[in-house]
Amino acid sequence: MRENEIEKKKEQFYKTAADLYKPFPKELFKAYGVKRGLRNEDETGVMAGLTSVGQVIGYYIEDGEKIPAEGHLKYRGYDINDIVYNCEKEGRFGFEEVAYLLLFGQLPTVQQLAKFTELIGELRPLPAGFSEDMILKAPSTNIMNKMARSVLASYSYDKNPDEISVENILRQSIELIARLPVMAAVGYQAKKHYHDGESLYLHVPQKQLSTAENLLYMLRPDNKYTRDEAELLDVMLMIQAEHGGGNNSAFTTRVVSSSGTDTYSAIAAAIGSLKGPKHGGANAKVMAMMEDIKSNVKDWTDDEEIAAYLERILRKEVYDHAGLIYGMGHAVYTYSDPRCILLKERAEKLASKDPDMKKEYDLYTKVELLTPDCFHRVKNSHKVMCANVDMYSGFVYKMLGIAPEMYTPLFAISRITGWCAHRLEETLGCSRIIRPAYKSIVNKKEYVPISER
Repeated sequence: MRENEIEKKKEQFYKTAADLYKPFPKELFKAYGVKRGLRNEDETGVMAGLTSVGQVIGYYIEDGEKIPAEGHLKYRGYDINDIVYNCEKEGRFGFEEVAYLLLFGQLPTVQQLAKFTELIGELRPLPAGFSEDMILKAPSTNIMNKMARSVLASYSYDKNPDEISVENILRQSIELIARLPVMAAVGYQAKKHYHDGESLYLHVPQKQLSTAENLLYMLRPDNKYTRDEAELLDVMLMIQAEHGGGNNSAFTTRVVSSSGTDTYSAIAAAIGSLKGPKHGGANAKVMAMMEDIKSNVKDWTDDEEIAAYLERILRKEVYDHAGLIYGMGHAVYTYSDPRCILLKERAEKLASKDPDMKKEYDLYTKVELLTPDCFHRVKNSHKVMCANVDMYSGFVYKMLGIAPEMYTPLFAISRITGWCAHRLEETLGCSRIIRPAYKSIVNKKEYVPISER
């Protein structure tokens, strides 16, 4: 009874604020010259800073006009395609090399990479009592929230948490890169046990294994995985490690870091950003959308039937009524997303080993192929559009037997390398707090004494 009374009191306050928090009329943004979403009129991003960490190329500007172009992604000036292809050619895991490159700005020598990889392996175990006190005692249904809490809790285990020297931030960064996969794996196992009623499996990370191998080792009850599976996951980690300073989570890292706060606060904030369905959580939205399409399209080979359903999604008639085809379109990429191309090639190779998976893969490719024309017909827009990395990332995770609740955490495990590089650059290279302006649109009001209201 008491709880019901409290809920009724809460509802009264909620109704009071209901009319206040509504979308601003779009014409106001234009009237005051506000760059909504920090975007220009042509959808290019507002120039907010400088970086040497990553570069995202999807168009070029000629005579003030945005010209679509094939997509390129570069880490410290090196094309991601070259990094991935050479690691595969040499038959070795590449995520640790990418982490070194992003943190230190140069490709490591054989000796440097060996020492760095060894250090990552030695740092993987969580502090004594951490799993029990910080994860198992308060299991979360969402692994991203548990990861953010675990990162924040790491502050309490650090003897020098607040110093913002290069050496100290690098130390903290390397420790977090090593431990975040373990935090995620323990958080996942806790969720499966305490919320889903399954057996609890806690596997000790192996220092001799790569990050990709360790993830599969810790997530699977029997610890078993194949070399091909680990190599594919390693590619996933490589291609999602960095994406320029303007993406929401990297920019969050830079905004929070610009205040002079500690590493754990900045990275936890970035995890919160990545969790959002408009950012890192998009891969889960793609999977949910594809399940809906699979259930409602009878013939997966019929282009007309697929297109008709896609148009219904765009008209907000079906699925989540948001009018979006998840996995299609990007803020920067126009003709192509290089990460998607790399992933699509490997997804097809893996799917070809299973007739059912190949049939599903073919449906994904049809959605990718048909969406632009559907978009043009429904929205009356000729915007150049390509599939982004989220179109196939969830499908790859599914083929690897990875649960949907781990899709975005795996993104965070990869992207923390870029976040840490951006934190170092912002903290030590910019040294000014980020403080944009907001236009107030409230008229002046005279204060009314409480007895007269």
